[in-house]
Amino acid sequence: MKKISTITVIVCSLLTSVLFANNGDYAVSNIPAALLANANAVIRLEEEKFNLVNEGEAISQRTFVVTILNENGDKFSGFFDYYNSFRDIRSVEGNLYDASGKKIRSLKKKDIQDLSGVSEGSLMDNDRIKQHSFYYKVYPYTVEYIVEVKQNGTMFYPSWRPQDAEYLAIQKSIFRIATPEAYQFRHKTYNYEGKPAVTSEKGKTLYTWQAENLPAFVKEPYAPEISSFTPLVLVGPTAFEMEKYKGNMNTWKDFGLFVYQLIANRDQLPDNVKTKVHQLVDGITDPEEKVKILYNYLQNNSRYISIQLGIGGWQPFDARFVAEKKYGDCKALTNFMLALLKEAGIKSDYALIRAGDGGGKIYDDFPTQQFNHVILCVPMQKDTIWLECTSQDVSAGYMGSFTGNRYALLVNEKGGHLVRTPAYAALDNRQVRVIDATLLPDATLKIKTRNLYTGLQQDDIHSMISSLSKDKVKEYLHDNFNLSTYDINNFDYKIEKQLIPAIQEALDITVYNYATITGKRLFITPNILTRSGSRPQANDKRKYDVYLSMPYVDVDSVTIAIPTGYKTESVPKEVSLQSKFGTYTVSCKVMADKIIYYRKMQLDSGLYPAATYNELVSFYQSVYQADRTRIVLVKDEEEKKAF
Repeated sequence: MKKISTITVIVCSLLTSVLFANNGDYAVSNIPAALLANANAVIRLEEEKFNLVNEGEAISQRTFVVTILNENGDKFSGFFDYYNSFRDIRSVEGNLYDASGKKIRSLKKKDIQDLSGVSEGSLMDNDRIKQHSFYYKVYPYTVEYIVEVKQNGTMFYPSWRPQDAEYLAIQKSIFRIATPEAYQFRHKTYNYEGKPAVTSEKGKTLYTWQAENLPAFVKEPYAPEISSFTPLVLVGPTAFEMEKYKGNMNTWKDFGLFVYQLIANRDQLPDNVKTKVHQLVDGITDPEEKVKILYNYLQNNSRYISIQLGIGGWQPFDARFVAEKKYGDCKALTNFMLALLKEAGIKSDYALIRAGDGGGKIYDDFPTQQFNHVILCVPMQKDTIWLECTSQDVSAGYMGSFTGNRYALLVNEKGGHLVRTPAYAALDNRQVRVIDATLLPDATLKIKTRNLYTGLQQDDIHSMISSLSKDKVKEYLHDNFNLSTYDINNFDYKIEKQLIPAIQEALDITVYNYATITGKRLFITPNILTRSGSRPQANDKRKYDVYLSMPYVDVDSVTIAIPTGYKTESVPKEVSLQSKFGTYTVSCKVMADKIIYYRKMQLDSGLYPAATYNELVSFYQSVYQADRTRIVLVKDEEEKKAF
């Protein structure tokens, strides 16, 4: 108790000194003019102090004062934080100031909302949320919040990213970590010049980082994520404790040993499931086939439900629980699949990963808890099979955009080590359309198309047809295409489960007034369904690198039957574009009463220097223009029939 009291005094004294240093003067006129450019909000002061009491306990206090300049800045104005058995929000204070810096009102305890933090799909979860907003709309205005939190368990240290959004300027931001003098503390900076100020204070070592006068930035088109160019400080424990489980995070190996403590001896199956495993795979000689069979058994006999109680947020329910209940969260289902494979004589590794579409950034050179999901890694003689155990319909071995192309921490009795999950190349991510269309005399276009989607290009469609009713799918399709007025007459999907999954799509579409008729001329765009929507503008002052996230290949083969009595007046020339970003080819011709159109575009992923941006603009603008070129047909004078 004495230690906690001392830490609290230190926090309060530091906080008081910061507030007195600012004299409580938050008049907007005191903001430097340079910080107002491009800003919707300005953080006047942010100070966070994390005090490590011992290996199992910490107290943090955060003060932030932000001036909201316009309604687009309102999203920065509120307080939002969570609490659970590991995290106790001790106090929240708040004040509202007008443009002159005069206090309008203060936060009252009854104004704080206390809400359930249980997400959809959770069966049990002890997370709750406290939040507050002054809901003030007279701009500009300033809000101030002071929050104190006690942590029971020290696996999670805060990180410091003073500027984590565009249109947000920073006047002053301070980050402090206080640890016992004998404690081995780790930290690493990114996009930050200089070292922390280190001082001693009543048996503590205090590390301080500070940033001032950071103007708001506007994220440029095709820029990488902001973590690549904004300051970041990562801090992390060596020795730590969570609910009496002790561990060390000095290396990835050490962290893996801690996680292994939580999963060890939780892979025991009931006898009936053991018998089922042998019924399914005994006599099969191919290990990969065994994996697929048992993965299919998992998918057909379990479902995902989140269960996050106490250490259960990190420790899986044992395999017997899943066998009996037929549900579990990502940890429990992964552990159950590991147990099934173990019974079949196949070794696999529990794997932590940062999941999320677009790629989960892991700082591989600084071991800390950066993960939010668990999957299974099954090493094979020639290759590795990765299994997403929460899905009931994904193909064995396929990671997709949710967990593909990123680091995962493999965990076993030897500890942990980082490996990469599969990355998907352009040819893995295909969209191939074969379109047969007929143009009627009233300019209506009847379309029958057979489409193939593979890899990352089938992810969204797979999610759509797996989660939506047929009526909802039809609604989605009716809003999906860049066509004026059209009806979806019929549609059908077939899922092909394989290492690179595929979806076959058949569509029957009627488009009204597709062609333009002017006098005796008919204008028609032969590219019906795959027109590029990207038309970026040139920028000679580009700041950030160019990032293209997903490689892909699109191929369209189109045949359009045209009404009789027309001949060709103008046909677009063939276009062939070559660039460092990809290639584009399109050709078109008219043969008798048919238009034959072919388009292929391949885009490669990668990070390119900022100086190449205008080259990308030129490439995209050329594609945009070529995608919209039209064929001009003219009525044969010998034909007197009305169109």
